Amino acid sequence: MLDLLLRDVRALTMRDDRPVAHTVGVLGGVVVGVDDEVRDLPARRVVRGDGAVLTPGFTDAHNHMVWYGLSLAELDLSVCRTPDQLYDAVAARAAELPSDGWVVGSGYDDFVLGGHPDRAALDRAGGGRPVLLKHRSAHMCVASSAILDRIGVLDGSVTVPEGGVVERDERGEATGLLAEQAQQLVDALVKPYPVDDLAAAITRAANVYVTEGLTHVTEAGIAGGWIGHSPAEAAAYQLARSRGELPVRVELMPAAEVLHSYPGGEAVGVEAGLDLGLRSGFGDDFLRIGPMKIFTDGALSSRTAAVTEPFVGDGGFGVLGDDPEVLRARILAAHRSGWRVAAHAIGDRAIDLTLDTLEEAQREHPRPRARHRIEHSAMVRPDQLSRMAELGVVPVPQARFLYEIGDTMHSALGAERIPWLYRQRSFLDAGLRVPGSSDRPCVGTGAPLAGMRSMVERTTKAGLVLNEDECVDATEALRAFTTHAAYACGQEDRRGRVEAGFQADLVLLGADPTTVASSEIADIDVLATFVAGTPVHGADALTYTTGGPEDDRAA
Repeated sequence: MLDLLLRDVRALTMRDDRPVAHTVGVLGGVVVGVDDEVRDLPARRVVRGDGAVLTPGFTDAHNHMVWYGLSLAELDLSVCRTPDQLYDAVAARAAELPSDGWVVGSGYDDFVLGGHPDRAALDRAGGGRPVLLKHRSAHMCVASSAILDRIGVLDGSVTVPEGGVVERDERGEATGLLAEQAQQLVDALVKPYPVDDLAAAITRAANVYVTEGLTHVTEAGIAGGWIGHSPAEAAAYQLARSRGELPVRVELMPAAEVLHSYPGGEAVGVEAGLDLGLRSGFGDDFLRIGPMKIFTDGALSSRTAAVTEPFVGDGGFGVLGDDPEVLRARILAAHRSGWRVAAHAIGDRAIDLTLDTLEEAQREHPRPRARHRIEHSAMVRPDQLSRMAELGVVPVPQARFLYEIGDTMHSALGAERIPWLYRQRSFLDAGLRVPGSSDRPCVGTGAPLAGMRSMVERTTKAGLVLNEDECVDATEALRAFTTHAAYACGQEDRRGRVEAGFQADLVLLGADPTTVASSEIADIDVLATFVAGTPVHGADALTYTTGGPEDDRAA
């Protein structure tokens, strides 16, 4: 007897030989067949789809789940359209706090506001309280004087970490803006977060994700560096899972800073890893360790991405995430120790460094199926495409960035480099698999259907189309969030298709994203989300019957 039988659906299987099915059977959390393979089998639960569209569950190959969950409890600055609105929001939150309470907000956009928040204005709005406002990119933040004083920025006694920027005006006064690794100066005051708080944030995020059809996400950086929240961050995921409050599958990327060497050197056989020698792949299909995450540069929005030609206007070349030799050594050690590597590289100079190092790694210690990744792959020159293909690298771009911050990127790069920006079609034509991802909460929405729309349209908020030649059709966009995303995780043999032997992670949609107008894709209703055959969203809206096929037909 099946656990679940889905009838009268239009299942987009993502199989070339059998693209559509109308009945799907599930047993033990796995799809066991479709159509005539299962149609007449009895089932404990039968769901009548009434013609709704069924797809494999969506995967977000690069998101920040803890950070997003925490932001849901912070002051939302993404709605602020003027500096006065932002300062009023800070003042209102400050009025609710004790005199030493922290005002923490996230999601402000300097492009929309016309600049970054002013430190003196924050001091006034916060009434002298510590005020910390996080940029939507996560690569910058603005701190009030109370915070800058504590970390030694005001008196100049601070030592800025390699790869960090403390902005100062023409008089040498700190503006309050901290970029990249300099954010660790503030982190020392607020981190580590208690594991219980992080578990609650994970649950808040997951409860949103399932409403959007997400069944698997990759958490892009935990436990160390400026991206991590606690050295025990993985324990927070375990806690949420043990409580039954983690309804999605998760792959965790430990930050490069938490990998360490082992006493005994080469005799141990593991050059760099976590305690006990743990590395990529440890865990199960619900929670496991993924690649090592390393930052090789910054971001386009902050003009800290490492580029070979200067940004338009200020002439800067961005910054690398650390000394080039340090970055190279960490990547090589991780590769030799069996890790998959996920290198954050946005500018073409950072991508050069990453490709050079991965090529060296494969030459000296071949691992043909390592499936290393370049997170964002934002500015890829034509000559870099072939190198990525030769090395079998997985590019992980975020098409939704084009809509959310495409106008900012256009002004920073100029027309000549726009064709390199967040490629899609070129990657596919080079033979690369391109997973769908959001980098949430770095942009407005992280919903997969919104990401699909941007892959198809590539429009900015101002209505510009950024390199129409890189557009893909809606079927390819759906494939990015299903089969290609599974490939990026090395799980293409069990996730991303509606097929016997594959995980029963499924999404029931109100319309077909491959046939509706592209402008309607993001607005499609997610009727229900299933993980391992169990509804984790929309269960109340499903039409159930029980028993065998005769009972179902009678109903």
